Amino acid sequence: MSVQFAAATTNSIPIHAIDQDDLENWTAKQTPMTQTWVASNAFSGGLHQALVVPSPDGSPLMALAGYGNAKARKRSRFHLAGAAGKLPEGAYHIASGISEAELPQEALGWLLNSYRFDRYKSASVMKAQLIAPAGVDTDEIIALAQSEALTRDLINTPASDMGPPQLEKAARTLAQEFGAAIEVTVGEDLLTRNFPMIHTVGRAADRAPRLIDMRWGDDGPTLTLVGKGVCFDTGGLNIKPGGSMGLMKKDMGGSAAVLGLARMIMATEQTIQLRVLIPVVENSISANAFRPQDILISRKGLSVEINNTDAEGRLVLADALALADEEKPDLIISMATLTGAARVAVGPDLAPYFTDDPKLASALEAAAETHADPVWRLPFHEPYEAMIEPGIADLDNAPKGGFAGCITAALFLRRFVTETPRYMHFDIYGWQPNAAPARAKGGVGQATRALFEMLKTAL
Repeated sequence: MSVQFAAATTNSIPIHAIDQDDLENWTAKQTPMTQTWVASNAFSGGLHQALVVPSPDGSPLMALAGYGNAKARKRSRFHLAGAAGKLPEGAYHIASGISEAELPQEALGWLLNSYRFDRYKSASVMKAQLIAPAGVDTDEIIALAQSEALTRDLINTPASDMGPPQLEKAARTLAQEFGAAIEVTVGEDLLTRNFPMIHTVGRAADRAPRLIDMRWGDDGPTLTLVGKGVCFDTGGLNIKPGGSMGLMKKDMGGSAAVLGLARMIMATEQTIQLRVLIPVVENSISANAFRPQDILISRKGLSVEINNTDAEGRLVLADALALADEEKPDLIISMATLTGAARVAVGPDLAPYFTDDPKLASALEAAAETHADPVWRLPFHEPYEAMIEPGIADLDNAPKGGFAGCITAALFLRRFVTETPRYMHFDIYGWQPNAAPARAKGGVGQATRALFEMLKTAL
């Protein structure tokens, strides 16, 4: 969907963000009519409240957005967006109550709040439109919002319409839009070109596995993004129970995230030599599905014992990471809906990540704060390396015991990045379980805006 600011107009309605603790001072400066209207409508300035104040002729004079207090704002994100969704139709401009530093984030939140997934059912549009605030980078905010919309659309689309061919088509469409080169290796050609684990995981599905390889940019530092593209995950022969399979259309959330991040980079014309690698499979069940206790030989030559076919994401990522590593880019970033352990550790709102580079971590966390895109660093804990080393192969794809599952998965992936000095891995959830301001229930990007900001200075 297209996400845009409203066209400037002389008839736009001023919107004032009202701090709950400052409401009394603000109303004291208003006309008696406005004071009466605010009091009679029980407007308290509470976070996400909205109120239109009429002029004597009944037309809108102004709109008020409850901005809560400092404590309430710490427990929420995109504070203005919560009120924006409650305002009537019209074009609005921010008149007061939001600092210059907060304007870009709040303007972005307003645009994100207008997102609707309406592919299968019409959805009511958000009627309140925002005129771009003066002094903000309008083009960048629109690029961030439209790229986030792409990520959400890809995740929200069910596997019936977002299988490997359709995810490839989405990548090709993006490449065409920005003049990127793209190459896709499909089916048996994966074996010919030495991507054995991608082929093995995807071979049981009717829709063939593939590896998407997209490149853009001729100047600047080299960056490779690797996204998990498991379009649906049954768990394979270690089949998931029904309750765990219900959201597996989102198991390609890593690929959706890196395509969204790639779009941000390309749309804003960053000086980066970008490569995007997406191993795309369905983890299905058939006579030729891979089995527990199989031993696979990866692209890198490392042998992997399969102790759970439901730990397939790290297998397909491993072949793609090995390919990325052969080129020795300045930075490799992998993103995947990889482990339930990450959700248990930090819940659905935080994006846990791993890196050995403290400068990248510092830059990312500062960017995450600026962009209301929270992350949380977890360790590549060396003593756990032994947990991913079985007796008869180099690596174990699903260590027994259940402890530190997101850490052992990250350590597994790091074994395939040995030539590139800087590596970051994100174990995202990719799903908003309950609607919140600027984040509709459903697919959602995580850490991509923070990464986009980080890459401006830290790459």
